[in-house]
Amino acid sequence: MRFNQQFITSVVPEARFSGSQIQEFTAASLDSREVKKGELFIAVQGSKVDGHDYIAEALTKGAVGIIIDHAKEEVLKKLDKNALDKIFVVSVPDTQKAVISIAAVWRSLFTIPVIGITGSIGKTTTKEMIANIARLHGMKYVASKGNQNTAIGLALNILRLRQEHQLAILEMGISMRGEMARMTDLARPTIGIITYIGHSHMEGLGSLNDIANEKREIFKHFKEDNIGIINGDQLILSQIAYRHPMIRFGSKTTNQVQGRKIQPNNLTTTFVLKLYKERFNIVLDTNNTSRVFNALAASAAGYLLGIPSKTIIKGIQEPLIIEGRFHSTLLKADKGILIDDAYNASPESMKAALLAFEKVESKGQKIAVLGDMLELGVNSPFWHRQLGRFLRKVPSLNHVILVGDLVKWTKDTVPVGITFEHVPTWKEATESLKKRLDRGAAILVKGSLGMQLQNLVGELTETQK
Repeated sequence: MRFNQQFITSVVPEARFSGSQIQEFTAASLDSREVKKGELFIAVQGSKVDGHDYIAEALTKGAVGIIIDHAKEEVLKKLDKNALDKIFVVSVPDTQKAVISIAAVWRSLFTIPVIGITGSIGKTTTKEMIANIARLHGMKYVASKGNQNTAIGLALNILRLRQEHQLAILEMGISMRGEMARMTDLARPTIGIITYIGHSHMEGLGSLNDIANEKREIFKHFKEDNIGIINGDQLILSQIAYRHPMIRFGSKTTNQVQGRKIQPNNLTTTFVLKLYKERFNIVLDTNNTSRVFNALAASAAGYLLGIPSKTIIKGIQEPLIIEGRFHSTLLKADKGILIDDAYNASPESMKAALLAFEKVESKGQKIAVLGDMLELGVNSPFWHRQLGRFLRKVPSLNHVILVGDLVKWTKDTVPVGITFEHVPTWKEATESLKKRLDRGAAILVKGSLGMQLQNLVGELTETQK
């Protein structure tokens, strides 16, 4: 089982090779800024950035090899020949297609459990919880890095698999119809998890039923001995006939894995976990109750892997710091706290974040910075009006800053008693906040990734996580 010239040629016969012999690499990266010593750099032509323009930077960072497009081989002439002689260079007709094809064959060489995780929300948190459980159990595993949940990101993580690994934990995110089937062909998960079906990427996926149908493609290659894990509280998932066994998780008593007596407070959430016949008292380090359902899904996965309950319980309770996912950090000049939930936004995740923010205690102002929820399709005006109506559930709010264009629909439904303003970008929101901040403030920042609210977080907090 070696990633060598023979292996690559067997998958991509048109591949051309130069430089040194193919060396062992620790990981693969598309971003030259993130390349580390011993990694493989894959130059991909994107819609805005061409990775071939950054090969020199990748080499200075210690890349041991590069994969490039045939059409871009001219860039090699501009690079230091001595540096190129020390690394391996693979030229292929289409970098992205070739890497995905190579990863699919590489995946076929492994018989270890592969957990595929999809869902409208909760993928990354569920992945991190399962990784904690596996680590505490002493398993050697590969888990998707950061937010690498596209087809090419999936391929990069599969290429990290080595003979010593006992488990793979892979995120699988989609935004267009047909993507899940293609990603399932690549990852071939042996355990599939659907965390939640919500109003996300509706422009490319359609209605909730359409989204559920797409997500269920994660089970496409399942046989009778494969087991799926689904949110049993959602009828759109639980009232479907499957050809293979299912574990259902949720708050309802019909689920095999249950979260009961869920109680959020200022900083934590407590609940009773019922894992089949066993019961455990759980404390999570967040008051966002969405995390409970991530813990239930992770517990089900740990159970399927045969990991002892004691280890599962310890793993799901470990503190999690995930960038942009309801992470609390300090404001500059000791002005208070900021809750960074700026990674993405849907109607469901907005509601969960606001309900959790309501439980946060503050000696100063409580301010919510809410950006556009993107990719909601024709129903976007409706969901943004609903956002304003939902603010009635957050009576402790003093002020709201609406950021973007779509939140213009929110203005008419903001409750009386909550002051608000509407600004076009994160820059204006940042300036407004700087003028308003007093001691003991609490700020929630939430919006779709395209709104770039993470820049606001970086401007206002002590350290940019």
